[in-house]
Amino acid sequence: MYETTLWLFGMCLLLGSVVGLLAGLLGIGGGLLVVPALVWLLPKAGIASHLVMHIALATSLASIVMTSMASARNHFKLGNIDFSVVKFLAPGIIAGGLSGSVVAEVIPSHYLPKVFAVIVLCLAIQMLLSMKVANSKPLPSPVMCAASGSVIGLISSLAGIGGGSLTVPYLSYFGVEMRRAIGTSSLVGLLIAISGMIGFIYAGVGSEALPKYSVGYVYLPALVGIAATSMIATRYGAALVSKLPTSTLKRLFAILLLVISIKMFLS
Repeated sequence: MYETTLWLFGMCLLLGSVVGLLAGLLGIGGGLLVVPALVWLLPKAGIASHLVMHIALATSLASIVMTSMASARNHFKLGNIDFSVVKFLAPGIIAGGLSGSVVAEVIPSHYLPKVFAVIVLCLAIQMLLSMKVANSKPLPSPVMCAASGSVIGLISSLAGIGGGSLTVPYLSYFGVEMRRAIGTSSLVGLLIAISGMIGFIYAGVGSEALPKYSVGYVYLPALVGIAATSMIATRYGAALVSKLPTSTLKRLFAILLLVISIKMFLS
């Protein structure tokens, strides 16, 4: 057991490096890569199959908490966060993030990868087509913002992601400047990750089937491995932005996500 845990930790160090590099280079959320990677790695470390998807989602969200804190702090220093928008979205975002763990508990475990696959498929198509919208419409009422936030939070929690792929287009549609939409999304993503992580921890507490070193559904060896290297690699990814064709790489990554989503849906 000790050897397999150590092996998984080493693989997650490598995974974190790749995730951090891509996050810095392409500005994508790590969960889109972390979840399918953990779905492949966890069974090889002896994790029971009916727990794999829950642990992958929870651990992905926990890793996003760490990385998004740094991102939100940087955007706050740059004045890119619109707190008036966050105030309207936050109630729904938190409720949606928490409810994602509840929905994940209700859905039969063998259907969860298919739910993830469908969500990632839609996000990959959005990324592939680079759909950007700009509108002069004002933000809807606080109630509608909260409702929209709950949908964003729920979908993001079920996919183990920070929700930037949903939040940025939503804010852009209502005329929020792209710089502020991205900055605001970083803080919204932190709220999604925290609420989703708490929900999955609570849902997993008391389960005797969980592996050692788990806090609820969050698996600490995987979390520490991913976070340790991803937070470092992000800096190097950001430094490569001006040297590599990021738009082309982003489309290639979207195609990879399409393949992953189809494979997970059919498996």
